[in-house]
Amino acid sequence: MKNYLKKNIFITVLVAFVILLPFISFADPLTGGSTTDPLTGDAPTGSVKIVNPIKVDSIYGLIKVILEGVIKIGIPIVALAIIYSGFLFVAARGKPEELKKAKNALLYTIIGAAILLGSWAIAQLISDTVLAL
Repeated sequence: MKNYLKKNIFITVLVAFVILLPFISFADPLTGGSTTDPLTGDAPTGSVKIVNPIKVDSIYGLIKVILEGVIKIGIPIVALAIIYSGFLFVAARGKPEELKKAKNALLYTIIGAAILLGSWAIAQLISDTVLAL
C-alpha cells in the first residue's frame, strides 16, 4: 500500500511539473529593462502616476462610495426577500409551522432593510456634522 501511495505521489508531482514547466520557462526575464520608451524613444522621466479608479480623496468619500454600492446591491435583495416571504405566506396555507417560518422571513427582511437604510442615515448624519465643523 505504501509503495502504491509513493508511486501515485511521484506521478502527481511529475505531471504537475510537466504542466507548469511552460509557465516557468516562458516567464519574463529578471534582467533590467530598456532605458528608453519603445513608443517614443524618449528616456523615462522618473515620475510614476498612480490612477485612482474610484476617484476618492478622503475617508468620507470612500465610505460614501462603499455605502452607495451596498445600497445599490441591497435594495433589490430586500425587494426579492419581501417577495419570497410573500410566497412563503401563500404557500403556508394556514399551517402554523410554515406561517411562523414566513413571519420570521419577513421579520428578518425588515430588520435587514432597517440596518441597510440606518447605516446610510447614520453616515449622512456623521458626514453632515463633520462637514459643518
